[in-house]
Amino acid sequence: MPFRITTWNVNGIRNPFGYQPWRENRTFQAMFDTLEADIVVMQEAKIQRKDLKDDMVLVPGWDVYFSLPKYKKGYSGVAIYTRSSKCSPIRAEEGITGVLCPPNSVKFRDLPPDQQIGGYPKPGQLSEAVDDATLDSEGRCVILEFPAFVLIGVYSPATRDETRVEFRQAYIDAIDARVRNLVALGKEVFLCGDLNIIRSELDTAGLAEQLRKEAMTIEDFLSTPSRRFLNQIVFGGQVFRDRDAGREQPVLWDLCREFHPTRPGMYTCWDTRKNARPGNFGTRIDYVLCTSGIKDWFIDSNIQEGLLGSDHCPVYATIGDTVSHAGAQVPITDLMNPSGMFKNGERQREWTAKNLLPTSAKLIPEFDRRRSIKDMFFKKATVAPKQASTSSSQPATAQSSPGNSSSTVSKSPSKEELASASQTISEPSSVPPSSNSTTTSSPQKRSAAKRPAESSSTSNRPQKKGKATLTKESSKSGTGAGQKSLMGFFKPKNPVAQSTTVADAKAPEKETISQEADDKPLAESQSQEGNSGPSAGVDGEEGPENTPKPESQSSEKVRDPIVAKTSWSKILGKRVVPKCEHGEDCQSLVTKKPGINCGRSFFVCARPTGPSGGKEKNTEFRCSTFIWSSDWNARQQ
Repeated sequence: MPFRITTWNVNGIRNPFGYQPWRENRTFQAMFDTLEADIVVMQEAKIQRKDLKDDMVLVPGWDVYFSLPKYKKGYSGVAIYTRSSKCSPIRAEEGITGVLCPPNSVKFRDLPPDQQIGGYPKPGQLSEAVDDATLDSEGRCVILEFPAFVLIGVYSPATRDETRVEFRQAYIDAIDARVRNLVALGKEVFLCGDLNIIRSELDTAGLAEQLRKEAMTIEDFLSTPSRRFLNQIVFGGQVFRDRDAGREQPVLWDLCREFHPTRPGMYTCWDTRKNARPGNFGTRIDYVLCTSGIKDWFIDSNIQEGLLGSDHCPVYATIGDTVSHAGAQVPITDLMNPSGMFKNGERQREWTAKNLLPTSAKLIPEFDRRRSIKDMFFKKATVAPKQASTSSSQPATAQSSPGNSSSTVSKSPSKEELASASQTISEPSSVPPSSNSTTTSSPQKRSAAKRPAESSSTSNRPQKKGKATLTKESSKSGTGAGQKSLMGFFKPKNPVAQSTTVADAKAPEKETISQEADDKPLAESQSQEGNSGPSAGVDGEEGPENTPKPESQSSEKVRDPIVAKTSWSKILGKRVVPKCEHGEDCQSLVTKKPGINCGRSFFVCARPTGPSGGKEKNTEFRCSTFIWSSDWNARQQ
């Protein structure tokens, strides 16, 4: 079968699981099977070592090598997954310069020659502005060596601001030096990953408009340091003026362009903030490159723009099942595994944990000699029947030796004991006092037998106050006398100046009458309440407290809920957004470009950006609607 290598900037190692088709089966094994890949190179894992989980490392049938950032959290990170049934590396390193150390060892560049990959940058080949340790501190490169070639998975820095220009250029120089040194050693190289470089005008959308705005020519655009590096290392690159020293000859082939030399719109990255992917307004910054010695091995190379899951799409290169090596046709599996594992395409010995390299993530202490956590749920319980028989024989042993109660206290009670104990507690009157002599097998039964005697001895204790008793007492205390109904919360309170003194004088009499009313029958008390009018005082005369009450009640106004809802809706109503030229609701965005308008919000058409990258009219893509939020009346109908 063919052998496929896939590179993908996933923008977070778990990010693809939020999209189709990955969300159906959220496992890395299912993802790799869908990609039909044998080696998967991921960039921007955005995790640290403490964030590694079982499902990331212990993938059945796969080995994995990580390069994670040492200091920055949720940043960068490269991972290479290899299918154990098809390939197994013979050496593995982390970092591009070789200054990092494998577990319990010295630096990679200081290892014996037979244990190192080689081709490390020499002092004169690297920039002095950034030291080697700093270059490899962000988790940007993993290198695996197979008998066929050296695989370099890289995530090159992007130009975010001026503070990263030196670091970016130094890292690009390190990539160029490492690749050329490996080629000088006679090794074949396969370089893949997110280089964050646009190679030519065919690899970006809207270039003409960009050049017009920035007043640049195509020569100026391709002569930037990063593009100049890529075009000098790749065959067929456009290089203006003389080549740089040490970069006189190209050494790599751009496989996607070799199979699709004039294909437009072959982009691998899109701006998600502008929703530019549906209109295919993007750039090609992810590459699969190889040296001349293995170029003819590849039978296909392409992008997979239909697979969602990131702001990038996967890019792959496929090797035929048999390749030309040393003048003969050799199965690719013979060249992708250690010597003696495959012969003529047939497996001679199985892959085991002994084939793991020191930098494999499966040898990290928290994952070493472990399997996936899902295996715990598929193991058969072999000890369960023995425990059940032991617990079932426990009551019989306790009954046969009632005097040995101290030994039975440490044992957990069985289901029968707990059931009998709960039944004894719930029915204390049915247990005679003499039964406590026979229930000495467990402390639960002894405590259950003592409860009837305790309840009988304390039968004269006052009963606990229930909800009805508390309600009655609260009504006697008069704490809730001021609240007649729920409407009392919404009625305005009328201040009465003289009622306070009269109410305090009548309070003892009211309390006496309320207590007498509680002692009378319910019907009699209701009849008395019905005969007493709202203006009647305590002595049957009109008091100063009750005289103005009917007038105040008649003058009170209850708020209409419909009117209140309308008034609140005017303040907190749903925001009305403007319509675009398509008659659809606009979307609100915030200006992030530095300047006087930074931070201002505006409305634009919600449709994706078209292939032109600009505002279009009478098309299915984004129209020319643009409105500042401050100029739009948010409550406009």
